[in-house]
Amino acid sequence: MSDSQIEAPLLPILICPDPKLRRLARPVTQADAEAVRALIPSMFATMYKAPGIGLAAPQVGELLRVIVVDVAPDKTPHPLALINPEIVAASDETAPHEEGCLSIPDQYAEVIRPAWVKVKYQDEQGATQTVEADGLLSACLQHEIDHLNGKLFVDYLTPLKRNILLRKLAKAQKEKQARQ
Repeated sequence: MSDSQIEAPLLPILICPDPKLRRLARPVTQADAEAVRALIPSMFATMYKAPGIGLAAPQVGELLRVIVVDVAPDKTPHPLALINPEIVAASDETAPHEEGCLSIPDQYAEVIRPAWVKVKYQDEQGATQTVEADGLLSACLQHEIDHLNGKLFVDYLTPLKRNILLRKLAKAQKEKQARQ
């Protein structure tokens, strides 16, 4: 984690059911380069402070196809910023992971996703890169890319489980507001 990521301004994280979380993020173009270069350090700072292991631009109100991840924030940091990420290959084999979301605080559920993915993206300099991932990084990348498409991890749950989880979130948010 660089000093700019530590010192960058924090961004407010949108909480479900904010409608921006359900909108499709648009691809980043060359015209967005300066704004994205400023956004990424703040996204990392916000993610680390939360604390979380991934954050998508729509979660901070920016409908751009940008995600940041770091699945080892407590060990040696390994920050990864992906611009216009897309899954280009995925395994048929699936794996369950308990997922949570900074936009759905303190709520967790098991989600089954492909065990392995290959993601193509642009780095901060605009160069095309690929990353192959399994385990926690695979689940995290898929979760964050879903955010770019207006999809939340609760969409993978049965309607009953989703409704229970979202009711618990709404109750917790009301209690938090009452304390403030």
